[in-house]
Amino acid sequence: MTPVDLTGSGIAIADIVAIARKDASVGIADEVRERLVVARRILEDAAAAGQQIYGMNTGLGANLKTAVTGAFEAFQLQLIRGRGMAVGPALPRDATRAVIAARLTMLAVGGSGISLPIFEALVAMLNAGVHPVMPAIGSIGAGDLVLLSAMARSLVGEGEAEYRGDVYPAGEALNLAGLAPAVLRPKDGISLLNASAVSAGLGALAIHDAEALMNAQRQAAALSFEGLGGNPLVLSPGIQAARPAAHQAIEAAHLLGALEGSSLFEASASIQDPLSLRCLAPIHGALADALTRAKDAVEIELNAAADNPLVLIDEKRVLSTGNFHTPSLSLAFETLGLAVAQAAAASAARFVQLTGSGRHGLPRYLSPVGGASAGFVPLQKTVAALMASIRHKANPVMLDFLAVSEGVEDHATQSALAVQKFAEMLDLWRLVVACELLAAAQAVDQRPDHLCGRGTAETYALVRQIAPSMSEDRPLGEDVSTLASRLLNGRRAEM
Repeated sequence: MTPVDLTGSGIAIADIVAIARKDASVGIADEVRERLVVARRILEDAAAAGQQIYGMNTGLGANLKTAVTGAFEAFQLQLIRGRGMAVGPALPRDATRAVIAARLTMLAVGGSGISLPIFEALVAMLNAGVHPVMPAIGSIGAGDLVLLSAMARSLVGEGEAEYRGDVYPAGEALNLAGLAPAVLRPKDGISLLNASAVSAGLGALAIHDAEALMNAQRQAAALSFEGLGGNPLVLSPGIQAARPAAHQAIEAAHLLGALEGSSLFEASASIQDPLSLRCLAPIHGALADALTRAKDAVEIELNAAADNPLVLIDEKRVLSTGNFHTPSLSLAFETLGLAVAQAAAASAARFVQLTGSGRHGLPRYLSPVGGASAGFVPLQKTVAALMASIRHKANPVMLDFLAVSEGVEDHATQSALAVQKFAEMLDLWRLVVACELLAAAQAVDQRPDHLCGRGTAETYALVRQIAPSMSEDRPLGEDVSTLASRLLNGRRAEM
């Protein structure tokens, strides 16, 4: 696996995925080392000149006015221990690696003033496969300090860490990996903690998975066109040009490409199909636009100096900032969640059209035997239940916060929660997509004289590799789960 070199810019979501899921190693460019040394010198000079520097010679939050006048290194240990308040299930291995990678990419920009040995120690810990046990609950989106405490404490040999599949006391895990606990210097503790690396790292993984699932949704929708005998003329370029909404023409082109060669273009189609089919281009266009904006928001964070206080190298000074605050990231994921819910609702509607009364020239419930056969219709309840859960998770949370730290932190973005609920929504969405794929393939089976397009024929064949056509009633839930698992594995390989 090609290493990911940290240069202080140009990190993409694909780089975080490579580190998190493919165990790509992390390298440090020489210019990053030089930048960190310069930033550290500016920080130390400012402190020596008597400047109050948050988290270095002052307390944090409500303790801002409390001066730290001695034992600066001990104060950094106190700082990271005192933020170890996270609870709940631990993040999985790939998520933990994504979080550490995200913090490293931010630190490489050079605004934190972190000491070079600590930065190198964090890189070494990641490359050695020592992963802090990091509880998932505790961030309100005003920096992920409480969650990142586990990372910082593992680095100094405290808490617990996973190494090669087993969990050890962090000091023992470091020792097994041939590493020694790091020694924090003034401000190193807050430099490790005070950024939204959890939101950005997990957001990168969620965007990667969403892109894979959107491709699967395109395939399912195109196969539904075949199964429902849809009118492909609604995808004509001239229609999209008449209202040039973001990504609409591109999404219409995706569908037309999949349908190329289909006998739909020669059939006598209905004038107007149901909206879930007829409006596919605008629905998918809105989703593609939201996905692009969320991807941009994540990559901005990955390549930003999101620290407080911030070392401005060109200006040679240290200033307090609000760069750790992530309202744009939260808004992007809330919007993306609504866009996914909208696309999933259209997928569910097409599923009901496919499995309903047979008004599209299909047998009732897609059952080839008829009579008392239930066919696909009981699966409508599962799709309805999935959609209820998706709608629930699409409800915004970014305004759900309380003022904390004696009112010092009186605003929050809930970016970590926004990303988390979006990631959970993806697991539900892929099940809806799997249901549509299964029903659309069954509908194609009921049209023996129909010829699928090049792309849709490939999609049909892939579905049939996983699940056979229904010839009599059987437990379709097992087929849906198997197919959905294939979609999940699509994070690493195309379906």
